[in-house]
Amino acid sequence: MNKNELVSAVAEKAGLTKSDAASAVDAVFDVVQAELKNKGDIRLAGFGSFTVSHRAATKGRNPSTGAEVDIPARNVPKFTPGKGLKDAVNG
Repeated sequence: MNKNELVSAVAEKAGLTKSDAASAVDAVFDVVQAELKNKGDIRLAGFGSFTVSHRAATKGRNPSTGAEVDIPARNVPKFTPGKGLKDAVNG
């Protein structure tokens, strides 16, 4: 499912116009992104949690030259599914 399909599904399920549903979907994405950017987390009971995980700096190798490369530390988004979502997916 891509974003347009998600917007259509939300519009149909919630009885909204597609433009209202698109605004709602965009707002949710914006809030999640802003919260994670501020290193916060979002916990949705029964669905899952969006958190920020820190990856430490490490050394890597360029596969074509074999030269050692420094890989900088960075923060990455992480999603952990909740029990309700796991149960829904598994049947």
